[in-house]
Amino acid sequence: MMSKLVPVCGDVCSANLGIDADTTNEIAKEIDVIINSAAKTTWDTRYDVAININTKGPARVLEFGKKCKKLRLFLHVSSAYVNGTRQGVFFEKPFCLEPRTARRDTITSKAQEISVPFLDIDAEIKLASVAVESIGRNADRIMRELGMERARIHGWCSTYEMTKAMGEMLIDSMRSSIPTVIIRPSLIESTYREPFPGWIQGYKVPILAAYGQCQLPGFVGDPDTIADTVPMDMVVNATLTALAKHGIDGKPELHVYHVATSVANPHSFKDAFNYAYDYFSSSPLLDSKGKKIAIRPMKFLASMDSFTDFIKNEVAQRSGLTPDDNVYMSDPKRYLRMQLACFKTVHRFMRIANLYKAYMFYKGRFDVTNTKRLIEDMSIEERKRFNFDIESINWEHYIKSVHIPGVRKHLLRQPPASKL
Repeated sequence: MMSKLVPVCGDVCSANLGIDADTTNEIAKEIDVIINSAAKTTWDTRYDVAININTKGPARVLEFGKKCKKLRLFLHVSSAYVNGTRQGVFFEKPFCLEPRTARRDTITSKAQEISVPFLDIDAEIKLASVAVESIGRNADRIMRELGMERARIHGWCSTYEMTKAMGEMLIDSMRSSIPTVIIRPSLIESTYREPFPGWIQGYKVPILAAYGQCQLPGFVGDPDTIADTVPMDMVVNATLTALAKHGIDGKPELHVYHVATSVANPHSFKDAFNYAYDYFSSSPLLDSKGKKIAIRPMKFLASMDSFTDFIKNEVAQRSGLTPDDNVYMSDPKRYLRMQLACFKTVHRFMRIANLYKAYMFYKGRFDVTNTKRLIEDMSIEERKRFNFDIESINWEHYIKSVHIPGVRKHLLRQPPASKL
């Protein structure tokens, strides 16, 4: 296998992907499949950065693919959440650029329609470019806020969702006769089986870890909201299967696949945190002094105001800044340092809550009819080797015996429960 792998440095933000002419010519002679998974996945990324990577990036990769003489398939990894803030069941259908229908065709008649301004991708690209050129100080904060504002105006929860959706739209409009597949996973979690159970990397907002450390005993959200999560190796296996099927077919069509669980095998946030409570109660994490951390059942708050009050009180109590505390009188400088540390902690959790709250109340569901058909087309042996049957997931087993132990080992670097 290693003799067949040739790594090439590239950049989806550059023309011709930043690849020199000689290498381009060599790739163009040999490559028959392109998989584009490059993305900026932070939900509130700067608007200009997100557009350059998530929207214009796929278009640049597709343009590069048109130079490949043997190209049989272009596969793009997107997100199920490109569907935005509507409620209802979303079909596995592509977006289009026609006015007023750019997103309506992706949902069932049961879904709730919302009125949003027509999305002009060229205008959004220009807006981001002009904005970043005219901003001096605080450009990072302002461009982050601009992205979230534009997303809300057009019916998405985050900059990430909106720019990924625009990337899909550009692919559909410019793919011509190139066979194309779009994979839309929901929230990706640790592996179910491969390369081994519980492997996880690059976890940006480990809420379960913060809960297990008793840093976050409450969170904003509806406990009955469906937690649409999927193991990452199932996303990979679905991608490989779709690649094999449509790479062989070679038909100039666009196919969309959801790798998601909200319709086929749903579980709620209440279920997930109940399983987490069971795990951490019997196998607690350790604090910095090596002592076991006691936790309590997760408390769900109905609004950001109630969560803000809750987390301020929790952080203050945990830090020792109670109303009857005498720290200020005995050591004012230490008291101010404690106040600053509390403020930073509260601000961090409020930022996390603001990013997650839309998903903690999310009422969208993702149809997986096409993905099920992929499984039906596989042989029994192929289904075993490339498993992505989401209906086979036992959530209690996965969360308590696979996912949390994986977070514990690979993110928190703590010993497994059996060795405590």
